[in-house]
Amino acid sequence: MSNPLILIVEDEKDIASLVAKALEKEGFSTQKAFSLAQAEEALGQQAPDLIVLDLMLPDGDGLELCKFLRYREETRHIPVVILTAKGEEIDRILGFEMGADDYIVKPFSPKELALRVKAVLRRAKPETPPREEVLRFGDLCIDAGRHEARIGDEPVYLTRTEFKLLLTLAQARGKVLTREMLLDKVWGYTFEGYARTVDTHIRRLRKKLGPCAHLVETVWGVGYRFRV
Repeated sequence: MSNPLILIVEDEKDIASLVAKALEKEGFSTQKAFSLAQAEEALGQQAPDLIVLDLMLPDGDGLELCKFLRYREETRHIPVVILTAKGEEIDRILGFEMGADDYIVKPFSPKELALRVKAVLRRAKPETPPREEVLRFGDLCIDAGRHEARIGDEPVYLTRTEFKLLLTLAQARGKVLTREMLLDKVWGYTFEGYARTVDTHIRRLRKKLGPCAHLVETVWGVGYRFRV
């Protein structure tokens, strides 16, 4: 079985080489693209297992590539880790809105990057359906086996991370889960300083749940709870 292939889309060659070295040390194969055009060419030749994506590229915004990936059936499944110098909250929110699976701000730790790439790939793997395969809460239906949620007859379009977050909260219904617990269970890491990632995803999840948004409660100063 071949090593997972990581496509690194980064115009600064020193950084691209640093990322490649860190990932290859962990057993990954890597391919570099220094522009959006090169990235699209690489995607046409072979679909990678994950993409590490810079946002500021010489021929456009990396978010456009992220959006392009999510709208195509054949590339929708490819996880994306954004690696960028744009660290404002609005930038993170836009990245997640476009379907990024994780967001890392430069300067970064190569070791942490490799660990988070591993965590994203673990989340992307099909999982054994949990004990309760279908959960129902009024109009909201969460089907773990099919990896989908519906409100009435209407599907709720969630990313892998959003679905896992919803399922984790629903399975622990009535119990308060701290941000650190959710980071560990959903993202697979508990790096200090990334608790706001949970808050960003919760906001997006509630927006998509619409009339069922009230089921995800904030317990101030502690974390979140799925309403029984």
